[in-house]
Amino acid sequence: MSGEEDVIARMANLAALLHNEFGFWWTGFYRVADDDMLVLGPFQGPLACTRIRLGKGVCGTAWAEDRTVVVPDVSKFSGHIACSSESKSEIVVPLRSKGRVVAVLDIDSRELGTFDKTDAKYLEKIADCIYGPQRDIWFTASG
Repeated sequence: MSGEEDVIARMANLAALLHNEFGFWWTGFYRVADDDMLVLGPFQGPLACTRIRLGKGVCGTAWAEDRTVVVPDVSKFSGHIACSSESKSEIVVPLRSKGRVVAVLDIDSRELGTFDKTDAKYLEKIADCIYGPQRDIWFTASG
Protein backbone atom coordinates (compact mmCIF):
# COMPACT_ATOMS: atom_id res chain seq x y z
CA MET A 1 0.00 0.00 0.00
CA SER A 2 3.05 2.20 0.20
CA GLY A 3 2.61 5.25 -1.98
CA GLU A 4 -1.02 4.55 -2.88
CA GLU A 5 -3.28 7.41 -1.80
CA ASP A 6 -6.63 6.02 -3.01
CA VAL A 7 -8.54 4.35 -0.18
CA ILE A 8 -10.56 2.07 -2.48
CA ALA A 9 -7.38 0.81 -4.16
CA ARG A 10 -5.84 0.05 -0.76
CA MET A 11 -9.02 -1.76 0.33
CA ALA A 12 -9.09 -3.80 -2.88
CA ASN A 13 -5.50 -4.95 -2.58
CA LEU A 14 -5.77 -5.68 1.13
CA ALA A 15 -8.93 -7.75 0.60
CA ALA A 16 -7.17 -9.73 -2.14
CA LEU A 17 -4.03 -10.22 -0.06
CA LEU A 18 -5.86 -11.47 3.05
CA HIS A 19 -8.27 -13.62 1.06
CA ASN A 20 -5.61 -15.35 -1.01
CA GLU A 21 -2.96 -15.74 1.68
CA PHE A 22 -5.29 -17.15 4.35
CA GLY A 23 -7.96 -18.83 2.22
CA PHE A 24 -10.91 -17.17 3.94
CA TRP A 25 -14.43 -17.75 2.57
CA TRP A 26 -15.21 -14.03 2.20
CA THR A 27 -12.96 -11.04 2.77
CA GLY A 28 -13.93 -7.45 2.20
CA PHE A 29 -15.03 -4.04 3.29
CA TYR A 30 -18.25 -2.21 3.95
CA ARG A 31 -18.05 1.59 3.88
CA VAL A 32 -20.18 4.02 5.87
CA ALA A 33 -22.54 5.51 3.27
CA ASP A 34 -24.60 7.76 5.54
CA ASP A 35 -25.66 7.96 9.17
CA ASP A 36 -27.28 4.53 9.33
CA MET A 37 -26.05 2.43 6.39
CA LEU A 38 -22.94 0.48 5.37
CA VAL A 39 -22.48 -0.12 1.65
CA LEU A 40 -20.45 -2.92 0.08
CA GLY A 41 -16.88 -2.03 -0.84
CA PRO A 42 -14.03 -4.02 -2.39
CA PHE A 43 -14.15 -7.72 -1.58
CA GLN A 44 -13.05 -11.23 -2.55
CA GLY A 45 -15.40 -14.21 -2.44
CA PRO A 46 -18.99 -15.01 -3.37
CA LEU A 47 -21.77 -12.45 -3.79
CA ALA A 48 -22.45 -10.33 -0.74
CA CYS A 49 -25.14 -8.25 0.90
CA THR A 50 -24.87 -4.75 -0.53
CA ARG A 51 -26.24 -2.67 2.37
CA ILE A 52 -26.28 -3.19 6.13
CA ARG A 53 -28.00 -0.93 8.66
CA LEU A 54 -26.29 0.48 11.74
CA GLY A 55 -26.47 -2.06 14.57
CA LYS A 56 -27.63 -4.94 12.32
CA GLY A 57 -25.66 -8.15 11.92
CA VAL A 58 -22.02 -8.49 12.87
CA CYS A 59 -20.87 -5.62 10.62
CA GLY A 60 -23.52 -3.19 11.84
CA THR A 61 -22.78 -4.16 15.45
CA ALA A 62 -19.03 -3.59 15.08
CA TRP A 63 -19.79 -0.20 13.52
CA ALA A 64 -22.37 0.84 16.14
CA GLU A 65 -20.21 -0.26 19.07
CA ASP A 66 -16.90 0.86 17.50
CA ARG A 67 -15.19 -2.39 18.42
CA THR A 68 -13.91 -5.57 16.82
CA VAL A 69 -16.48 -8.36 16.98
CA VAL A 70 -15.35 -12.00 16.89
CA VAL A 71 -18.10 -14.57 16.30
CA PRO A 72 -16.98 -18.21 16.65
CA ASP A 73 -20.39 -19.52 15.49
CA VAL A 74 -22.59 -17.17 13.46
CA SER A 75 -25.68 -19.32 14.13
CA LYS A 76 -25.45 -18.19 17.76
CA PHE A 77 -25.15 -14.46 16.99
CA SER A 78 -28.54 -12.83 17.44
CA GLY A 79 -29.49 -10.95 14.28
CA HIS A 80 -26.76 -12.45 12.10
CA ILE A 81 -27.25 -11.53 8.44
CA ALA A 82 -26.70 -14.68 6.42
CA CYS A 83 -25.41 -13.56 3.03
CA SER A 84 -24.28 -17.18 2.60
CA SER A 85 -25.27 -20.28 4.53
CA GLU A 86 -21.67 -21.48 4.12
CA SER A 87 -20.34 -18.83 6.51
CA LYS A 88 -19.75 -20.39 9.95
CA SER A 89 -17.56 -17.86 11.81
CA GLU A 90 -16.79 -14.19 11.33
CA ILE A 91 -14.65 -11.29 12.48
CA VAL A 92 -15.40 -7.62 11.82
CA VAL A 93 -12.90 -4.85 12.48
CA PRO A 94 -13.82 -1.14 12.43
CA LEU A 95 -11.69 1.25 10.37
CA ARG A 96 -11.38 4.77 11.70
CA SER A 97 -10.54 8.12 10.20
CA LYS A 98 -10.32 11.22 12.38
CA GLY A 99 -11.76 9.28 15.31
CA ARG A 100 -14.87 8.02 13.51
CA VAL A 101 -15.71 4.62 12.08
CA VAL A 102 -15.75 5.04 8.30
CA ALA A 103 -15.69 1.39 7.22
CA VAL A 104 -15.40 -2.16 8.50
CA LEU A 105 -13.22 -5.08 7.45
CA ASP A 106 -15.39 -8.21 7.37
CA ILE A 107 -13.93 -11.71 7.12
CA ASP A 108 -15.97 -14.92 7.05
CA SER A 109 -14.83 -18.54 7.31
CA ARG A 110 -16.53 -21.80 6.40
CA GLU A 111 -15.15 -23.30 9.62
CA LEU A 112 -16.40 -22.76 13.17
CA GLY A 113 -14.10 -20.92 15.59
CA THR A 114 -11.67 -19.63 13.00
CA PHE A 115 -11.01 -16.27 14.65
CA ASP A 116 -9.75 -15.28 18.11
CA LYS A 117 -8.26 -12.32 19.99
CA THR A 118 -4.87 -12.82 18.28
CA ASP A 119 -6.56 -12.41 14.89
CA ALA A 120 -8.37 -9.35 16.23
CA LYS A 121 -5.10 -7.78 17.40
CA TYR A 122 -3.32 -8.16 14.08
CA LEU A 123 -6.31 -7.42 11.87
CA GLU A 124 -6.80 -4.18 13.81
CA LYS A 125 -3.20 -3.22 13.02
CA ILE A 126 -3.70 -4.15 9.38
CA ALA A 127 -6.99 -2.22 9.22
CA ASP A 128 -5.20 0.88 10.52
CA CYS A 129 -3.14 0.80 7.33
CA ILE A 130 -6.12 1.78 5.18
CA TYR A 131 -6.72 5.27 6.57
CA GLY A 132 -3.92 5.81 9.05
CA PRO A 133 -0.36 7.06 8.65
CA GLN A 134 0.82 3.52 9.47
CA ARG A 135 0.04 2.28 5.96
CA ASP A 136 3.72 2.21 5.02
CA ILE A 137 4.91 0.01 7.91
CA TRP A 138 5.80 -3.67 7.82
CA PHE A 139 4.54 -6.08 10.44
CA THR A 140 6.63 -8.63 12.26
CA ALA A 141 5.56 -11.67 14.22
CA SER A 142 6.27 -9.80 17.46
CA GLY A 143 3.78 -7.11 16.41
